[in-house]
Amino acid sequence: MSTNTALDADEDGEAVDQKEFRGMIDSLLYLTATRPDIQFVVCLCARYQASPRSSHRQAVKRIFRYLKFTPKLGLWYSLGSSLSLRRFLDADMLAARLIARTFLVSWSSRKQASVSLSTTEAEYIAAASCCSQLLWMKAILSDFGLRFGRIPLLVDSTSAISIAKNPVLHSRTKHIDMRFHFLRDHYEKGDIDLVHVVTQSQLSDIFTKPLEFSAFVRLR
Repeated sequence: MSTNTALDADEDGEAVDQKEFRGMIDSLLYLTATRPDIQFVVCLCARYQASPRSSHRQAVKRIFRYLKFTPKLGLWYSLGSSLSLRRFLDADMLAARLIARTFLVSWSSRKQASVSLSTTEAEYIAAASCCSQLLWMKAILSDFGLRFGRIPLLVDSTSAISIAKNPVLHSRTKHIDMRFHFLRDHYEKGDIDLVHVVTQSQLSDIFTKPLEFSAFVRLR
C-alpha cells in the first residue's frame, strides 16, 4: 500500500456488493497465515466490510494483483535442532512478531483497546500485550522440554523501555491501567529483557503502517 494512499469510509463513493467484498476479505485474511506482508493492508480494508465502496474494492483488487506477481513469497517452516525466541513490537496499531530461530511463528496487527495520551504510552501498552503472549508461548514450549532464559523484547521507543525499567517514572504514568505494569514485574523477574532496536531495523513496522517501497521490500 502506498504511503500516499489513505482509505476512509468514503461515504459519497459508489457502493459495491457487500457479499462479494466480504468474500474477498475472508480469502485474504486466510492467506495472511503464510503471507504476513499483506497483514496490515488487509486488516485496513476489512474495516469497511459493513459498507464497502468502490475505492475499498479497488484497494482489495490491488492486493490480489500484488499476490499474483509475488507467488514465491511467504513463510516456509523447516526442521531445526535449536530454538530461540525474539520478539519485535511497534505501536501504531499493535503489531508484534514472535520469532523462533529465523522463522515467524506468531504475529498480530490490531487496534489498541486502551486510549493512549502519547506515543510512549502506546508503545508501553503494546509491550505489555506482547509480553503476555510471549510468556504464553514460553509456557507452551516448556511443555516440550524447551527452556529459555531472558527473552529479548525489541522495542524502538527508549522512553517506553525507561518506564518499564525505572519505577521512579511511574508517577508520570499513573493513568495507565495497572494491568499493563506487569511488564515491569516480568522484566525484574528476568523473564524478558527489553532491548532497544533502531527504527530502520524494526521488523514489525510492516504490520503497523504503509511503508516506502524500498522499506516494504526489505522487511517483507
